[in-house]
Amino acid sequence: MNADQGLFVPLILGILEGLTEFLPVSSTGHLLLAGHFFGLTQPTTFIVLIQLGAILAVITVYFAKLGMLLRDALLGKRYAWQFALAVVLACLPAVVTGVLLRDFIQGDLWESAMLICITLLVGGVVLLIVDRLPLQPRYDDIYRFPWHLALIIGLFQMLSLVPGVSRSGSTVVGGMLFGASKRAAAEFTFFIALPIMVGAFGYDLYKSRDLIDASIALNVAIGFAAAFVAGALVVRYLLSFVSRYGFAPFAWWRIAVGGAGLVALFVMR
Repeated sequence: MNADQGLFVPLILGILEGLTEFLPVSSTGHLLLAGHFFGLTQPTTFIVLIQLGAILAVITVYFAKLGMLLRDALLGKRYAWQFALAVVLACLPAVVTGVLLRDFIQGDLWESAMLICITLLVGGVVLLIVDRLPLQPRYDDIYRFPWHLALIIGLFQMLSLVPGVSRSGSTVVGGMLFGASKRAAAEFTFFIALPIMVGAFGYDLYKSRDLIDASIALNVAIGFAAAFVAGALVVRYLLSFVSRYGFAPFAWWRIAVGGAGLVALFVMR
């Protein structure tokens, strides 16, 4: 970060993280492109640590539902355990693949602005097509998702390890194609985000522990707070927005950002 940028960079990156983490537009893709085109960069440890703000945003908004699920699981209610199994199945493929390919993903793939722009653009087209398909939803209650649907969503989520694809975007597309309603597909992504993001946060924090010092503490605090506020707003209002407008606005945004990025890359050559 340039000295004259002050605290502007961590603030903007925190807002970007919070706004895009739960939208089907790829938070990682946006953060990496912000660094590539505008010089808005921070150490990898910063990106890792501010994710906790987005995690806490989900916990805050869904605190009552999470408490209810935990209570019902302890009481032995079947639906709570069925839902827990669905979340585990949806998370497992991406967790295993992410651990095995972490260095390759955060190295070669994260460094390719061209790849990110292409995946944003292609993912936008796919999301737009799926959003307009005359699908007949069979599952509207996330607590009753069958195990095979959860596993399919988990396999789709593996695609999001490629920057620009989007974790929520891939899971939404997978869920809708195999019977979930738009609202249910979007809501399920909030719940499977928790173990995925907590696991990624803990693992990356451990791997980067020697790089963390007090010099980035203020930047992390600002980015964390910004990610938390922006993420809470998105989580609170996304489902009603999707119910009313679908995913087309996010698809067009992806297409616009990916297309603009490709034009910029060719002009800068």
